[in-house]
Amino acid sequence: MKGVCAILGVGPGNGASLAKKFSAEGYAVALCSRHRERLDALAADLDVAAVFPYDVRDPEAPARVFPQIREQLGPVDTLIYNAGAGKFADIDHATVEDFQAAWEVNARGLFQAVQAVLPDMRAAGGGNIVVIGATASLKAGAGFVPFASAKFAQHGLAQSLARYLGPEKIHVSTVIIDGIINLERTREWLPDKPDDFFMEADQIAESVYFLTQQPSQAWTFELDLRPFAEKW
Repeated sequence: MKGVCAILGVGPGNGASLAKKFSAEGYAVALCSRHRERLDALAADLDVAAVFPYDVRDPEAPARVFPQIREQLGPVDTLIYNAGAGKFADIDHATVEDFQAAWEVNARGLFQAVQAVLPDMRAAGGGNIVVIGATASLKAGAGFVPFASAKFAQHGLAQSLARYLGPEKIHVSTVIIDGIINLERTREWLPDKPDDFFMEADQIAESVYFLTQQPSQAWTFELDLRPFAEKW
């Protein structure tokens, strides 16, 4: 076994593709999200994987779940924070509850997950933490008040972590997803768009895996991924 990769926020797009990629490369994969049934179906297709119900908005989840991952699979050496949510609303229509919820998912959830995996990474002398960001991590639209503010917070947290943990050989990186993932629901939203308008989750997973294999003399912190036709 190459290592243990914990993926927080496993859905049908990036999360599933990340799980398949890291499994194919020899990792044991911890599948973490609120949707147990979906995770069970995915785990059945992977060589070494286990399912852990995990709500990133629950402040008790990290202390409960990461010891279970260690017991069942081993210490986590690669953490991928793929959880991301937030209401798209302008300042006139966003609520305090929207703002708080987005921050809990994107910023506090990452903060607590990193605290949970650090002891094992330090004991091993290194590790990888990859944060899946979005266009809103760097560029806030007028109607993105809860989501963009939380993604900016997440990006700032990741940058601080990278600077602090780098000397300990813990590579923190963030991937800015600037585009629409090719999913059934996104095809329904945008039925007139051509195939090459959409991003393929499997290709994103290849780039994330690449980040985790970089030598420490040439680490990437921020990697932008977008279709060739995306305006930016």
